[in-house]
Amino acid sequence: MKLVTRLHLAHILTHGSLWLYPLLPLTPEIWEVASIEGNWAPLQLLVTVQPRKVKYQGLPPAPYTAQSRVQSFRKRKFYYITLLRDPVSRYLSEWRHVQRGATWKTSLHMCDGRTPTPEELPSCYEGTDWSGCTLQEFMDCPYNLANNRQVRMLADLSLVGCYNMSFIPENKRAQILLESAKKNLKDMAFFGLTEFQRKTQYLFERTFNLKFIRPFMQYNSTRAGGVEVDNNTIRRIEELNDLDMQLYDYAKDLFQQRYQYKRQLERMEQRIKNREERLLHRSNEALPKEETEEQGRLPTEDYMSHIIEKW
Repeated sequence: MKLVTRLHLAHILTHGSLWLYPLLPLTPEIWEVASIEGNWAPLQLLVTVQPRKVKYQGLPPAPYTAQSRVQSFRKRKFYYITLLRDPVSRYLSEWRHVQRGATWKTSLHMCDGRTPTPEELPSCYEGTDWSGCTLQEFMDCPYNLANNRQVRMLADLSLVGCYNMSFIPENKRAQILLESAKKNLKDMAFFGLTEFQRKTQYLFERTFNLKFIRPFMQYNSTRAGGVEVDNNTIRRIEELNDLDMQLYDYAKDLFQQRYQYKRQLERMEQRIKNREERLLHRSNEALPKEETEEQGRLPTEDYMSHIIEKW
């Protein structure tokens, strides 16, 4: 396997998951091609024209003109990656983030070349932000983009008329989005699961043939991500994120398949390596003893006489 010395990663952000990049042992280029409010539809354009670099290790990037930047990006081979999280934990984490005053007002939600109208995407609150909102208020907003965010981030919204909810029936829309998200996830070079960080590290290292500078830490936490909620609330969140729940079940199964495949491949490679080492050891043992003894033999009388004559 060829050693990777340079990576161009197109990270599809479904939640705050940039924590792994400081652990990389090389000089990667990490491009955020879809922020928290995005979707899959414009990614092919974004990755070739206007990605936003979010982490750069080593030397700072060289300045680009608009034209040279586009040309430079188009020459790169990007690996699409993402990290998924348990939907309930992710939802509660976003609520706490919004509760502290986070907003996505600058998000354009571009799809099929246009932004959604206010009728297509109403706001859940009035004023500058939604700080201080209760979990109940967060769950009660029917337009909350936190619902099924991971499916929406990974699906091609153009297949269902973007944010136009009257384009196709709701049930059909949900099924198309789910299948689109599954397909795009399956086609990615790599994806990981926050709840399985050690296995995520192993898969990343085996996929890109590199080693992180230190092991990932798997912190034990409740499914609610440290937020005290009752079972009824958890069930309500699961209902609001039904598509994400289905996607996560699919992702866990696919993740385990990839992990097992890489483990089997590693064991097979190790067996081949061990067999080659044994064969090499046996061939060394089979060499004639005279060859090894000659190295320590004293000069003959003729040889010494020849040297004396030269002098």
